[in-house]
Amino acid sequence: MFNRTSLQAAAALASISLLAGCSLFSGDDADGENKIVVGTTSEPSTLDPAAAWDGSWELYRNVFQTLLSFPTGSATPQPDAADCKFTDTVSKVYECRLKEGLAFSDGGKLDARAVKHSIDRIRTINAKGGPAPLLGSLDKIVTSGDRTVTFQLKESDATFPYILATPAMSIVPPERYPADALREDGKLTGSGPYVLNAFEEGNRAELTKNPTYKGFANRKNDAVTIRYFQESEAMVGALRKKEIDATYRGLTAEEVVQLQEKKPENEGLQLVESTGADIRYLVFNAKDPSVSKIAVRRAIAQVVDRDTLVAKVYQGTAEPLYSMVPKGIAGHTTAFFDRYGDPDVEKAGKILDEAGIDGPVALTLWYTTDRYGSSTEAEFAELKRQLEASKLFKVTVKGKPWKDFQSGYQKGEYPAFGRGWFPDFPDPDNFIAPFVGKENVLSTPYVRPEITDQLLPKSRKVSDRGAVTEEFERAQEILVDDVRLLPLWQGKLYIAASEEIAGGERALDPQTVMQMWELQRKTSW
Repeated sequence: MFNRTSLQAAAALASISLLAGCSLFSGDDADGENKIVVGTTSEPSTLDPAAAWDGSWELYRNVFQTLLSFPTGSATPQPDAADCKFTDTVSKVYECRLKEGLAFSDGGKLDARAVKHSIDRIRTINAKGGPAPLLGSLDKIVTSGDRTVTFQLKESDATFPYILATPAMSIVPPERYPADALREDGKLTGSGPYVLNAFEEGNRAELTKNPTYKGFANRKNDAVTIRYFQESEAMVGALRKKEIDATYRGLTAEEVVQLQEKKPENEGLQLVESTGADIRYLVFNAKDPSVSKIAVRRAIAQVVDRDTLVAKVYQGTAEPLYSMVPKGIAGHTTAFFDRYGDPDVEKAGKILDEAGIDGPVALTLWYTTDRYGSSTEAEFAELKRQLEASKLFKVTVKGKPWKDFQSGYQKGEYPAFGRGWFPDFPDPDNFIAPFVGKENVLSTPYVRPEITDQLLPKSRKVSDRGAVTEEFERAQEILVDDVRLLPLWQGKLYIAASEEIAGGERALDPQTVMQMWELQRKTSW
């Protein structure tokens, strides 16, 4: 959650009312105690699921349905719009039977045709940075009647049910979403727990209960307003002033620590902590001369001090990470620590000397200023300090807003840049596969046939996902050898909320997506 990336459909983010007859933020619908207001720094980049592999999923999960989903407490996909199963013994034929009477919020029928249309268009459009790579194992979709959909896969893929459970596979009505182009009218039509009544870019989204919804979500409120903030400071201020009821995404470490303290300004507030699978890492563009030599990347890996980074910048709200697969996910290792040990400037200097590289090496690090919270600037300042303290590097740090930053790395303009990844699903495959191959989510080709042609296909034949550690341990050894990706830290998740709000501990699914329907006011019990 990734973050995940999307460049397309900027035109879809218009400041308009999305449903005819709805006033824009009038507050007339669902005023009162059953309405929850949530703040976040993670704004959707597009309203069309075919173009988004990023934080837009937080909105999608609440307004669209998928065939399968991850109800609170479940680490494996469960039925949502359908009951599904593999019908063969090699995980290549996956059949879903839709529930009866499903409909979109505009009255259209949610049937097998709509499911096929929704997923086929992802591959047809193939939006740059969009979710099409998730469907790499899919051969074709066959429908039978109105309710049966069969996915025929090109190769065994035991992770396919997990993919269908991601918000990327949101089901959309064919009449509203073109088969070969993104929807460009700035509107959204789904069949999920809520209807998106209005959306204003950079400001807010207004959700109300979908009266025709048939799914697993037990909605404990009648409406949700999502407010989008550029800065977390303003978001926390709004929480303290009771302008919002809860926050999600974007709290800095300092703000988390401050909210934990017993101070007058924190009276009436609570902080809910959850184990996170979100990670932060550096990406090296091997085509750029400054980091094309593997010795430079290995020297950086030898210098970076994760413990100090986490202690100074994140103050206990994160922990050092030494592999791309985080703790809590099968296949996690400490591969980078096993190879490099503690930070060691002398060893780093020797790596450069043996490669005939004279220092200091000029290096530019890029980061996004408005995607992962305000602590990102401090994080990159600390990385610069560490690298320059070694006397082996001369570092320039540059930041850009997300859309400009995203455009830059997708064009290959950055030698090294910071990214975050929020899992599509809780499986080690999802922390390796998206980052390798000629076309990957980072737009920096990383061709490693042993991973893409051997290890991943072998692991995907195994339905018991806890039994694939050997393949992913080997994959991580390869990542350590190449240092194309440098894991930095693994985060904890926090929801800050008014003490009047219940359900925060149940609101995050295994994809770290906010399930807004879990939130409620205690006074409404």
